[in-house]
Amino acid sequence: MSDQRDTDDASSEFASPACLMHEIQPASSGSSANEAAPSDIPAWRKTERQKLIDERKSLLSAQREEFTRLIANYLNHVVTDVAGRYISMFWPFLGEPDLRGWMAAATSRGATCLLPVVAAKRTPLIFRSWKIGERLERGIWNIPVPADGKEAIPDVVIAPLVGFDSNCFRLGYGGGYFDRTLAHLGRKPLAIGVGFESQKIKTIHPLAHDIPMDVIVTDTGVRYR
Repeated sequence: MSDQRDTDDASSEFASPACLMHEIQPASSGSSANEAAPSDIPAWRKTERQKLIDERKSLLSAQREEFTRLIANYLNHVVTDVAGRYISMFWPFLGEPDLRGWMAAATSRGATCLLPVVAAKRTPLIFRSWKIGERLERGIWNIPVPADGKEAIPDVVIAPLVGFDSNCFRLGYGGGYFDRTLAHLGRKPLAIGVGFESQKIKTIHPLAHDIPMDVIVTDTGVRYR
């Protein structure tokens, strides 16, 4: 979720603004039996995270915009009936897909879009309503958050990916905000991870606290867990 993002070393840099591929994945939550996990998974993740962010930021603007257009189209196939639903989005950061256009379209179709807010470190996120034109203020890491939005619980959480694997586990920014929030919510939302296909890795080496996404959407299609 975004914008009060689970980043351990994020800077204040901002991103610039068919048929489905359904891959049903097993519910296994660990690495494959023939693949040893790194001895220090947090250190491995930090290195992998930085590499993936650097690769994402190196995309040309035209590539990023085209990939984002494809992601938005696929997202329409996953989230079909938006009227009356609370949908958490994210503010684009460090080269992420800029889905504010999709957010505006969903709002026009009757959705209430939300942005996540970090109320305090190492606590679950809260979500406040926002639509284009409403006032924003700077949150932590200088990412905009709603200044006056109404707090709500999302029906759908659309979360940015730093990396992901074939079991729909998400590599985030290292603070654990999304996992903590999904574990805390009494009513589980549909959790959708969005990112570029180039961010797919063999495994994130999931740990006990990692919660997989229900769906991953990239520029090449849709994967359901």
